[in-house]
Parts: sequence; C-alpha cells; structure tokens
Amino acid sequence: MPLNCGIVGLPNVGKSTIFNALTSAKAQAANYPFCTIDPNVGVVTVPDPRLDKIAAIFQPKRVVPTTMEFVDIAGLVAGASKGEGLGNQFLGHIRSTDAIAHVVRCFDDPNVIHVAGKVSPLDDVDVINTELLLADLETVEKRYAKVEKVAKNSTDGKVKAEASALAQLRDALQEGRPARVVALTEEERSASRDLQLITAKPVLYVANVDESGLRSGNEWVAAVEKRAAEEGSQVVRICGAMEAEIAQLDPPERAEFLQEMGLEEPGLDRLIRSAYKLLDLITYFTAGPQEARAWTIRRGTKAPQAAGVIHSDFERGFIRAEAYHCDDLFALGSEQAVKEKGLYRSEGKEYIVRDGDILFFKFNV
Repeated sequence: MPLNCGIVGLPNVGKSTIFNALTSAKAQAANYPFCTIDPNVGVVTVPDPRLDKIAAIFQPKRVVPTTMEFVDIAGLVAGASKGEGLGNQFLGHIRSTDAIAHVVRCFDDPNVIHVAGKVSPLDDVDVINTELLLADLETVEKRYAKVEKVAKNSTDGKVKAEASALAQLRDALQEGRPARVVALTEEERSASRDLQLITAKPVLYVANVDESGLRSGNEWVAAVEKRAAEEGSQVVRICGAMEAEIAQLDPPERAEFLQEMGLEEPGLDRLIRSAYKLLDLITYFTAGPQEARAWTIRRGTKAPQAAGVIHSDFERGFIRAEAYHCDDLFALGSEQAVKEKGLYRSEGKEYIVRDGDILFFKFNV
C-alpha cells in the first residue's frame, strides 16, 4: 500500500486546485465551502532525474518511476472537532494518512471568497491546528480514563508504558502542543500507535501564492515561514493557479512555459519531493536490459526488507544483495566499469540500504 499525504486546509485555499494539478484528476474546484466531500485519492510519480540517467545508460525496454499518494480532504472549519461542517468526515479521513500537507492561502483575490472574510494565513493555521489538537485530546482523554485505572494495579509493562504515554500526550495537547513534539520512549510510542493521533503526523506547509508572490514572496508567506521554522516544519511556495495551467500543457509547451517564467521546474515537483522527504522515504533502483525501476522504502530499511518491497519471496528467501551506488555509475559510465573499480559489492542481511543504491537481489525459496 503506497504511503500517502493528506492535503488539508480551510475551504477555498486552493487544495483541490493543487490536487488536480498534481494528479491531473478531475476533483471539483469551486468557489464555495465543502465542494470536496469524499476524499479524492491520486497516485503521482516522484520526479527523480537519477532514474532517467540510469535508463540512458542501460537502455531498458521499460522505465518505471516510484509513486506516492496524495489525498484531497474536505475543507475544515472551526468546530470540526465537535462535528461542525464536515468535521467528523474530515477527521476520519485525515487519521488514515501518513503525513499532512497543509495548504495556506497567501494571496488576495476579491473573486475568491475566504471562509473567514479576510486573508490571514496564521489565523487559518491556528483554526486547523486547534481543531486537530482538540480531536486528539478527546481521543487521548477517553483512552486514558480506561487505562489509568488498569495501570494502577498492573505489573504489565505494556500497560504501564501506554499509561505513561497517554499522560504525557494529554499534558502536551492541553498546553496546545502537538503529539509529534512529545519525547516518548520507543515502548511508549509503540503502545500509543493505535491511537492514530492526527497531530503526531509530520506537517508540510504549502503556501499558495499568486504569480508575484511566487517570485518575491509577500508578508503572508513570511509569516507562514516564520511559524514553520518555530515548529520545525517545512514550507513549499507554489502558485496553484499557475500549476493548474502547467499541468494541462504538453511536455514541449510545458518546458517553454517554464523557461518563459524563469522557473527550472514546476512547483508541484518540489511539493512531491518535499512530501516524500517528509515521510522519511528514500529510493533505491533496479536496472537491467528489461527494466529500470525506482522503489520506495523507509530510511533505515535493511536489504531483506527492501527486497520484500519487490516481492515477499525476495525477503523470505534472501541470500544477499549485489549493490553499488548510482553516483558511481554516473561517474564511470557503465556497470562493468563500476565492477572494474571494485565498487560493486556483495551485502548481507544487516546491510542498510542507502538512497540511490542500485541493487540486484539473490534469493532462494
């Protein structure tokens, strides 16, 4: 199942416009709240020029990039944690995502209604953060009320760990701090994982700007960037309206348009890569005459589990991985040259796969 990133924000901040451009899907994008009710899911390819370079060297019959999912979730309003607007549906959908891309409106347009009547991105951020904190606090308090009684008379380490985790999470949420900043032990983290707390998920802010804001920024973008820095989050600045235009162009026209605008790549490419990084994902490659392909794994994954991404038999019968790095391939020009330089290695079960590795798995089932 692909890892995914939920796109959230207040109504009319440009979520669905950005989602449409990302996936070339046809999610509704209209000038009124709650246009998106059921979450739209789109699978997008992760831009990676390394795969193109590998394909140029191997000349395979097929090239397959890696992908990730984006989920466009209904606009949130104040009171969502109590069921206002589409609150319950929104919160249910966002709990199932792995990370959050929080779209914030950083442009002024009298023709696009703002749900609060004015453009104020930090107020927008606070509305959503407050609702997510309140929803998590309710979840934690309900669970803690049950676990606290059991933990007092229990010698079970798991029960004790859960009670400790819940107490720390409750205190943080009551103070307005998200669950992701609470320093839990691994045991406590494992014991609380089933809660699916929304504020435990990593967050990326997407500053949706107009064309002038894309070039030089504005006071709204600066405010969002300051807030993100305080939280240890990232900000990606894109112009949703422009990205929607770019997405409709053929590749040659797209390149010409970007050149005219003085842009090296679409902003959506930056958004995809930032979301990929937010999930702490890396890419390894397999390459040969039949296929060059990119594969997604979590950072820190060992070779057998990386092999299992291709097929469970590869992990079950893992013998070894023949490995080298794509940078060595690019520098030397061929796999044979990599071998001649002694850079082609044989790695065992404890090898931690690096971003950019090219792997060939040996297995026996």
